[in-house]
Amino acid sequence: MMAPGIVFFVVFHYLPIWEAKIAFEQVRIIPPNIWVGWQHFQTLFASPVFWQVLANTLIISAMKMAFVFPVPILVALFLNEIRSGPLRKFIQSAIYLPHFLSWVVIAGIFIAALSPSGGVVNQIAGLFGLEPRSYMTDTGAIRWVLVYSEMWRSAGWDSLLYLAAIIAIDQQLYDAAEMDGANRWQKIWYVTIPGIVPTIATLFILNAGMFLSADLNQVINMSNDVVRGTIDIVDTYVYRIGLQTGEYSLATAAGLFKAVLGMLLIIVAHNVSKRLTGKGVW
Repeated sequence: MMAPGIVFFVVFHYLPIWEAKIAFEQVRIIPPNIWVGWQHFQTLFASPVFWQVLANTLIISAMKMAFVFPVPILVALFLNEIRSGPLRKFIQSAIYLPHFLSWVVIAGIFIAALSPSGGVVNQIAGLFGLEPRSYMTDTGAIRWVLVYSEMWRSAGWDSLLYLAAIIAIDQQLYDAAEMDGANRWQKIWYVTIPGIVPTIATLFILNAGMFLSADLNQVINMSNDVVRGTIDIVDTYVYRIGLQTGEYSLATAAGLFKAVLGMLLIIVAHNVSKRLTGKGVW
């Protein structure tokens, strides 16, 4: 039963580690490749386009970390407080559903909802006397569209981990808090939240490792010629120069640079978490 998963990780995660050496080579159609050392990294760092896409990636990822990461925690706390079983199941089903939609479908939903001519958002804004706004071609709004669409898609599903951590908390702690006179909010603050801190710390560290990803599929489907310079990220840059222009070595150098930064972020996040909460990944 584990074989398909093992094959997947070996083929798509472990074998590419060895092939990352082409970041230091000049790829030739007829082997062997020519070793060029740091040449591609020097070309990369000398490119103003690369620094722009890196800045875009950092900004978008920071916005998602600040506004998207806490939402599943709040959703899990909210679901845990719902006493009606049927109502809880209905809400869970409703908020889990977007996770199973592809970014192609989600992009279509947001493009239609945010349309300046017939979109529901601008229709509601028009009731308050506001002028229609083209959010998908607005460089000041498109990053927030990425944040809200990511929040809508992932909040419900990601809350499962926190909800499982909440369920695992010893019920005797709640009983003891109730005997001490704690109300519902006090039990959440003094029992529930401390009980899920290890889960929060672990997921925060793992998210830090993916900080420079910013979701390739989302950006490609939400992008257009007007806002491409605002939401062009490292992954779309790698996709463009690697698969579209055939500069495989330069694309691999950019991807390897991102991977090394991701590893450093995991180490930093782990050490910070260990000092603040006493919990880390290892």
